[in-house]
Amino acid sequence: MVPRWMQLVGLPLLLVLAWVLASAAAHVVFLFVVAALVALLLDPLVRALQKVRLPRGLSVALVYLTFAAALGLVILAVATAVVGQTKTAADRFNAYFTHGRGATGQTAADRDIDRLQHWFDTHRLKSVKVQKRGHKLVKQIRQRDVGKYTHKIVTFVEGAAISIGKTLFSVVLLLVVSIYMLLDMQRLGRAINRRFPPRPGEQPLLLSIERSLASYVRGQAALSLIIGTSAGVGLWALAAVGLLPHGQQYALLFGAWVAVTEIIPYLGPWLGAVPAVTYALVVHPLSAVWVTLLFLGIHQIEGHVVVPNVMGNALRLHPLLVIFGLGAGAELYGLPGALIALPLLAVGRAIWEFFADRITLEKWSDEEPLPVTELVEPRTLEKKT
Repeated sequence: MVPRWMQLVGLPLLLVLAWVLASAAAHVVFLFVVAALVALLLDPLVRALQKVRLPRGLSVALVYLTFAAALGLVILAVATAVVGQTKTAADRFNAYFTHGRGATGQTAADRDIDRLQHWFDTHRLKSVKVQKRGHKLVKQIRQRDVGKYTHKIVTFVEGAAISIGKTLFSVVLLLVVSIYMLLDMQRLGRAINRRFPPRPGEQPLLLSIERSLASYVRGQAALSLIIGTSAGVGLWALAAVGLLPHGQQYALLFGAWVAVTEIIPYLGPWLGAVPAVTYALVVHPLSAVWVTLLFLGIHQIEGHVVVPNVMGNALRLHPLLVIFGLGAGAELYGLPGALIALPLLAVGRAIWEFFADRITLEKWSDEEPLPVTELVEPRTLEKKT
């Protein structure tokens, strides 16, 4: 029972103090929150290894070595692929506008403009004149040295890859903190169960939190499968109708990449589109327009329909709360905040369900309501007498 003076003074002061401390040490707080989420997610795997009679320390080591190796390989593969594909696309884009071919010395861009004008002329659209303006635009791009701009793009991507490497230190620190948490997870669970013992037929608090996080993982897996499949099928359809030459052989690979990047809120959809758009630019710049429109359509449906409903059902939360959680996480801590917003909502729901019936606030008034006759003013009673 929380007394009234604590409700009135203690709880508000405690909330203000917690907010001030969290704001002052935001990065450290964020690091420990992510470490706790990682530890809670991996604890079921550690318990599974313990069931085959492995010591908990060895189980934790095996799980984390596997996790760290997989993470390192993914980062290395992504960085190498993105930098390599960007360089190739930049060279092709530069050649498209600057390298002349044949006796006329026309660039590929000039020839495509002539072909487009010929298509208009042969399909009763002679009134559409794009040839003169198109050649003028290509000349302007060539005079501004498109190679200089593509070099800047490559430099930016290389710098981004280097930044990813620098963040590995923070990742290692996070793993160390989560390892310590995971090693003491059983002790923490026993302490919580002694202080807040589960009722008959009720799960322990720590197990409820872990199962809520598992529901989040299942929801995220379903979301990645839906969006990745949509992207792969859409790219295959574009290739089938001739809008993305030879795209059938890469549709599965691009779809798998989209499914992986879907884990990252906001930025993930754009990262998922990069390889497909880059390939389209290399094959033919006009194909990049169709691929871009495809991804824009997919991501509009994803953000307004798929994410709120899929994650809402997985976390047993209203879709509006899912949207609010993602937005609030992004506002408070940017992209990393949005990344952990939904797992924190899952944890918060499990904690709320566990403590909702255990915490009661003392009533502000124990007085019984007065009878109606006693609420009448004395002068009114005197007049009646």
